[in-house]
Amino acid sequence: MTKPRSGYSPDILAEGLDVIFCGINPATSAARDGYNFSHSSNRFWSVLHLASFTGSRLEPYNERRLLEYGCGITAIVSRPTGRGHDISREEFKRVRPMFEAKIGNCSPRSVAFLGKRAFASMMGVPHVTWGRQPVRFAGTISWILPNPSGRNRSFTQAALVASYAELHMALFRPCIA
Repeated sequence: MTKPRSGYSPDILAEGLDVIFCGINPATSAARDGYNFSHSSNRFWSVLHLASFTGSRLEPYNERRLLEYGCGITAIVSRPTGRGHDISREEFKRVRPMFEAKIGNCSPRSVAFLGKRAFASMMGVPHVTWGRQPVRFAGTISWILPNPSGRNRSFTQAALVASYAELHMALFRPCIA
């Protein structure tokens, strides 16, 4: 296993954000590099920009700029692994109370889980759908978005952008009086 860079934390958080994007756990490349979604095949940064969450395409090294756009990042499990499937359903259930407290302390408008497996495991439900969830998590609106990992080839970049843009539109659609 790759040793995390000294001082690395997957958390880019603040109170009152519009959305916190929740990855499964840090990739070993992120822990090694010291930045989230740092692998060259990961589509997170380009998808966020194309879905209008950021005004320009951010690079992993300037990930803290996400806060300027009302966005944050965290990981459900803080332990780096080579693949998300290295985290068991039992581990997701075990970390839920601490993770839910972390999200609750930030009081975001919404929380977006990157992939279905972690959310389904923590909530104890066998199946979840993409998009807005009927249940709240940590007192806030919860969404399930496809994981932007380069290993997730079930979704094209265009499909990822469409899914993330749906969340963006829901958060920032002007209210009609």
